[in-house]
Amino acid sequence: MLSAHSFIKVAAVTDHDSIRGCHATVELAKAYPDTLIIPGVEITTDKGDVLVWGVEELPPKPWSPESIVDFAKDVGAVTAVAHPYREYGMGDLARNYKFDAVEVLNGNSSSSANNEAKALAKSMHLPGTAGSDAHQVSELFKVNAKIDADLSVESVLKAIKMGSISPQLTR
Repeated sequence: MLSAHSFIKVAAVTDHDSIRGCHATVELAKAYPDTLIIPGVEITTDKGDVLVWGVEELPPKPWSPESIVDFAKDVGAVTAVAHPYREYGMGDLARNYKFDAVEVLNGNSSSSANNEAKALAKSMHLPGTAGSDAHQVSELFKVNAKIDADLSVESVLKAIKMGSISPQLTR
């Protein structure tokens, strides 16, 4: 099932440690020419979760923040620290890696955890992103990000890297 929203036109699909759901979603979205699906994955590492956008394959194992960042840079993808200040987040350890962004607004994180993530992004001079972290349809669209980009994967990824993104709560 593909769930639509009146103004959200781009969604990243990032299953945990798998890209299978992403392929199915990209196929379903082809029926909606004004909707773009960014292929990606959320990788579990021993330091915390890492989001990778713009990939249709998994990075080679073993997975570490360094190896994931290197893989993403090699294939032109974007990396972000996922929910840094809640379970499976890497917190301040994120400062040790060369991520492209920090998830500063997570739909399943507390306000205080999201505020800590915003402070982390600011201190690292990285753009902030938003993610619903939805595991069921009812959790979709809690948060979103306004991105100044064309409706193409390349344009959206470039805009994230350049900081042309504004995370916000969905009204």
